Amino acid sequence: MTDSSETPVRSDGRSTWAREAAERLERTDRTVSPVIYPPETDAFDGLHVWDTWPLRNRDGSLAEIDGHRVILALTATDDLLPGKRHDVAAIHYFHSTDGRSWIHGGPLFDGDALGSRQWAGSAMYEDGAVYAFYTASGFRGEEELTYTQRIAGATGGEVVAVNDADLRIEGEWDHRILLEPDGDLYEREDQSRGMTYTFRDPWFFEDPADGETYLVFEANTPVPEGTNPCDSDPVAAEFNGSIGIARSPTDDPMAWELEPPLLDAVCVNQELERPHLVVRDGQYYLFISSHQHTFAPGIEGYDALYGFVADDLRGKYRPLNGHGMVATNPANAPFQSYSWTAYDHGDELLVVSFFNYYDYVGATLDGIAELPESEQFRRFGGTLAPTLRVALDGDRTTVLGTLRHGDVPLPREALKAVDRGGRPRLAGGRGSYRR
Repeated sequence: MTDSSETPVRSDGRSTWAREAAERLERTDRTVSPVIYPPETDAFDGLHVWDTWPLRNRDGSLAEIDGHRVILALTATDDLLPGKRHDVAAIHYFHSTDGRSWIHGGPLFDGDALGSRQWAGSAMYEDGAVYAFYTASGFRGEEELTYTQRIAGATGGEVVAVNDADLRIEGEWDHRILLEPDGDLYEREDQSRGMTYTFRDPWFFEDPADGETYLVFEANTPVPEGTNPCDSDPVAAEFNGSIGIARSPTDDPMAWELEPPLLDAVCVNQELERPHLVVRDGQYYLFISSHQHTFAPGIEGYDALYGFVADDLRGKYRPLNGHGMVATNPANAPFQSYSWTAYDHGDELLVVSFFNYYDYVGATLDGIAELPESEQFRRFGGTLAPTLRVALDGDRTTVLGTLRHGDVPLPREALKAVDRGGRPRLAGGRGSYRR
């Protein structure tokens, strides 16, 4: 267990990611994933695929529909320069009967989604219906891209035409803006004075303790000019990421009320991306992804999966492993994967991410834009990364190894690890680690 000095709690009850903990971040054998290589065949050929999430039941378990499981992902055609993909991102869905061989179902929405493009979210399946939650970025029909972010939801989609070879999600979608920042609990875009602005990545969550339903999301905590939350360091105060939460008072997936954040990282980190929760052994594990460049000056962070644990949803969140880092890329491949999503697989966690830039060792990803376009294409994976296996023991985690690219097994299915060359080997082995 970590001591209370590393998990301070504000007067409004929210936990904070303390600088004292984040300053201890480092790569170790317990936290570094194996080096990734391209798959022999790409199940997503023709597309760039990146941020990915599974279709889940209301209770958070992976949905299985007549033998099929479904994932959703941000996509763009793979003839687009990888660095431009967020400017045209749309949500597509894929289905599989074995969690490994994925079939492209097509776009989730038929051009009627809110925003000029859609960013990451989550999806819930109940009684044949699909509820989709996503980030509406910009505004439909805008002539120049804007980066206003709102949390949107859509109902009306249904799973139809399911057979051994096919699964379709169709329907007349009804899109609504569900949440916008209030300027008090959550920073509005016009209040932002930091490097970026965030109000995105909604994740549906039903609390097993009482059945209440929530959306957790990425946001920023308002830090008004003239305040000194970071020992009078005005630069550090610009790093003000938070994990927001909203509750549905009626359990209606389209009606939400903002509540104070679960956790903030003022003075530590600007972007706490893709927040999601896993409840295991009565403990609440809160996971986020973040980049090395979004940490405040003086903190050496990494592109990594970070996590915190509490005794209940509104509890005091402690950083896992004493500092918060769960899994990161090796030093000789620092940007090989990103956007991790963890789910419970019985004896361990499985973590899905996407294959980002490989064969590249630079101080930041800014150097990618300086490469010839042919090299930018070659070095971008644009598909799902090997699924990570992570042991979880209270406040401690250990990276165990990987499965194949894009494996999403159900909890009852046995795991089969692979070595770093993609060949099957006995489960439980670890990949290589080089500092």
